[in-house]
Amino acid sequence: MTTPYDPAQNQPLAGQQPMPPTAQFPQVPAGQFPPPAPGQFPQQPGQFPPPPGAPAPAARKRPWLIPTLIGVGAFVVLCCGGSMVIGLVSGDDKKTGVSASSDIPAASPSTSAPSTSAPAPAKPEPAKTTAAPAPAKPKTFGVGDKVRGGDFEFTVNGVKCGISQVGSQFLNTKAQGTFCKVNVTVKNVTKSAHTFHADGTLTAQDATGREYEADGEAGIYGNTDGQGFLDEINPGNSVKANVYFDVPKGTKLKTITFDAGLFTFAEDAVVTL
Repeated sequence: MTTPYDPAQNQPLAGQQPMPPTAQFPQVPAGQFPPPAPGQFPQQPGQFPPPPGAPAPAARKRPWLIPTLIGVGAFVVLCCGGSMVIGLVSGDDKKTGVSASSDIPAASPSTSAPSTSAPAPAKPEPAKTTAAPAPAKPKTFGVGDKVRGGDFEFTVNGVKCGISQVGSQFLNTKAQGTFCKVNVTVKNVTKSAHTFHADGTLTAQDATGREYEADGEAGIYGNTDGQGFLDEINPGNSVKANVYFDVPKGTKLKTITFDAGLFTFAEDAVVTL
């Protein structure tokens, strides 16, 4: 490598004549320059090699390198740093929302503000009343059923209406309207003898509620042996008799009632026809 030009090195020794400056460089034709020595800067078009002994020129700065690096850094920041900033911002927002929601205590019924309205007065409880049990409906009996009435057990065997006269051709009685004949069986169910008299013991009712008494005279003519007229019946014995009711023509009887008597607590017996 060619050393830089040093004036002290080109001084002539004692007894020698100094060499002209042009003698230090190799002689080349006019308009040409000697090729650079190995290790020197490469020759570029439009440049001239430095003279021998001159200091080497400083390396040429690249003006495009700094803007390129700045652009690359900005692109990296926009691509990577932007997403990181967005993530941080969203994370901060979430944290802020969570902290804000967690900082506010949830309202509970126990911590709510007390109502300023006065409490409603308590309504007095109604007195508990026990409804009286409905009275038991009496059992309905019909034709052929045995019904207890006082000291006797009665059975209605049949009913026939539309009879105008009771008795024989010479001894008889005629109805004001028409006779309804009720055939009954009367049995003594007590432990002592009792007298049965149809007149005043049996009554009949129609659909309108009208009540009819038994006709005693028709009972005498209508029974061959006078049954139903002051019959003395011993315990366990029974009597069958015809009882007559004088009713208006066209009347239909609905019920027959057996009177239990004045000196007993037994209920009357009712038979529905």
